Amino acid sequence: MDIFNMTFPISGVTTNVLLPPLISLVISFFTSMGGISGAFLLLPFQMSVLNYTAPSVSGTNHVFNIVAIPSGVYRYVKEGRMAWPLTWVVIAGTLPGVFIGYYLRVLYLPGPKMFKLFVGCVLFYIGFRLFKELLFPNKAQSAAAKSLEEKFKARTAEIRKDQSSKMAAGIPTDAVVKTISVSMKLVEYEFWGERFSFHTIGMFSLAFIVGIIGGAYGIGGGAIIAPFCVAFFNLPIYTIAGATLMGTFITSVAGALFFSILPATNGASPMPDWPLGILFGVGGFIGMYLGAKTQKYMPQKFIKVFVGSAIMFLAIKYIVQYFY
Repeated sequence: MDIFNMTFPISGVTTNVLLPPLISLVISFFTSMGGISGAFLLLPFQMSVLNYTAPSVSGTNHVFNIVAIPSGVYRYVKEGRMAWPLTWVVIAGTLPGVFIGYYLRVLYLPGPKMFKLFVGCVLFYIGFRLFKELLFPNKAQSAAAKSLEEKFKARTAEIRKDQSSKMAAGIPTDAVVKTISVSMKLVEYEFWGERFSFHTIGMFSLAFIVGIIGGAYGIGGGAIIAPFCVAFFNLPIYTIAGATLMGTFITSVAGALFFSILPATNGASPMPDWPLGILFGVGGFIGMYLGAKTQKYMPQKFIKVFVGSAIMFLAIKYIVQYFY
């Protein structure tokens, strides 16, 4: 109905006010299980459906993250599945990268055609890594990661046999992240009786590169670094989701402010459309809360397949359209 239509002056978008929160709710519900806010899917939606292709769309995505992410982080903190050392390393690396990414977006990727190609290439690589890990599991996968998978399967089978009990989670309530040691060289933590670790400098370096891409893309970097944590560092999704979401939140705050205060470049204003971003964020706030709460019921393969399929579809679409 026309009474629900609204025009947003900064972006020039005219849409039904119920559409943005509905779309972001559905997207965030699934992506938040993998430690991703869903901004990487909202960007193509804004560009293709709402025809919002100006550089400021990246800043608007940061606004969405600011509003939506706190509910998901709250659930992961409440359930004890926040790997805080990982969180701080990710933030330390991605934060400076956001500012470099801003200049990359405004100075070198202002046109929608070139930006869509950039988006497509980033998404394709993410999807490729996810499916490669699914189809050809890393032979060097840690014994702890394999053991965790077996525990989840065993517990799920046990629950299904107990028909008299109500639905229970695959991850027990007493399975929480416990930090063992933190140093400049290595971070170790325990989850569900298994030990996991990652090299501090390696994670920091990855986060810095991801921050540059995420800053330009307007996603905070979570959509890129979460799959890397799983594929390269063999960390379980159940322990990295909260950390990558928190990292995305912090860097998005910096990104949104940066996009808001700097002047226009090449005639294009980077100012985010705050009302539109907040509207998307309202739906994302609900979706992330529900997704984070539901994650412990879901096997990692389900989460990876959903995220990977969405990423590859959009990646191929944007890469192909560049040449036509």
